[in-house]
Amino acid sequence: MRRLSIGEVANEAGIRPSAIRYYEKLGVLPKAARVSGRRQYDDAVVERLAIVRFAKQVGFTMDEVRDLVDGIDRRPPPERWRQLAERKLAEVAQFIADAKAIKRMLADSLAHQCPQLVERGRTAVGQRGLSRRRLVGRADRA
Repeated sequence: MRRLSIGEVANEAGIRPSAIRYYEKLGVLPKAARVSGRRQYDDAVVERLAIVRFAKQVGFTMDEVRDLVDGIDRRPPPERWRQLAERKLAEVAQFIADAKAIKRMLADSLAHQCPQLVERGRTAVGQRGLSRRRLVGRADRA
């Protein structure tokens, strides 16, 4: 098994060393062994970073990514992935439904000479607005 410096991992994964330190701080990556005070990673960390990248691309929060990779050395168990992916798929479906409703509201407002935004805003009280945070769940914690 190869031992890699933080710079080598960053280069192979296509990210900055600061991102690796951040992921380590969040518990997404295991703490690296230290040799003469410098981080040394095994090559499995590059595979784990690819999983993190994919999970982030499909809208997972860092908390969800941590849940996905918690307690594993390499790839997450398929059952864990399926459970988290099904939950995210439901969130995405709701996000799409919300976006379609907002699209209809905007198109309807453009169809009027005078859009009556105040009146429409009063009738929309209590309705949810479109938010990317709704897609990715709760806000990531730094």
